[in-house]
Amino acid sequence: MGQSFNLHGVLQSFRVLLSPRLMVPNIIVRDIRDINFEQLHKSGITAIAFDKDNCLTPPYGKDLYPPFEDAWKRCRDVYKDQVVIVSNSAGTQDDKDHQLAKAIEFSLQVQVLRHRQKKPAGGDELLSHFSGIRPARIAFVGDRALTDIVFGNNWGMLTILTRDVVTEEGDNPMAKRIRRMEHRALAFLDSMNIKPRSHPIKIDLHDVVMQPPPPPKTQEEVKAQAAIDTREAKEAAEQKAKEATESHAKGEHFSEKKTTTK
Repeated sequence: MGQSFNLHGVLQSFRVLLSPRLMVPNIIVRDIRDINFEQLHKSGITAIAFDKDNCLTPPYGKDLYPPFEDAWKRCRDVYKDQVVIVSNSAGTQDDKDHQLAKAIEFSLQVQVLRHRQKKPAGGDELLSHFSGIRPARIAFVGDRALTDIVFGNNWGMLTILTRDVVTEEGDNPMAKRIRRMEHRALAFLDSMNIKPRSHPIKIDLHDVVMQPPPPPKTQEEVKAQAAIDTREAKEAAEQKAKEATESHAKGEHFSEKKTTTK
């Protein structure tokens, strides 16, 4: 199952241009295995929400990425019924009869939020789910800066970015390109000393993060990745043009053949 066009995501991108701090997470980890859920809860974060694709499961999948099993069990043991999945695919109007949401709930043993608006919009729907819990006591965990992190920051939640994706295989090509762009943007913002918004609950990273996140990419690495992305985009455009030319040629050949037959 794919995703429909996310208008709210596009509109929020313009807000980020005016306030880049919106896309900067409070905490960066490699993946959910680096989160000490026990200490996070003791720090005052009493509810937690997760993106799904490439944060917990492969893209558009319903089963947990196997290496995450122990971490996911610890999370559920600590947060019990105060943990939920907020996806831009499962649980949305793209998910017919919420079949994917139900399959994920059976597989991951956690509720999938049914919501109309896609991240980074729709924070009120999550707050309604966690009725009575202040936004500052909710953590949002995801792999995308312009959707998951902006979503959490917009509503005053503690935001945690998982830098390493599960896999890019089967992922939306546009999502792959944007995620890479987000990582380069975060590295640039870090070099400019642009920090995340201060959070009312003080979190000791030494307690909450089991191992430090990888260092931001150097300017040379950013430039090298930009060159790779440019080359890939050019090759994709050339391949598309070639396919269009071949398709057009086949169409003309078929038309000529019909005329000759008549």
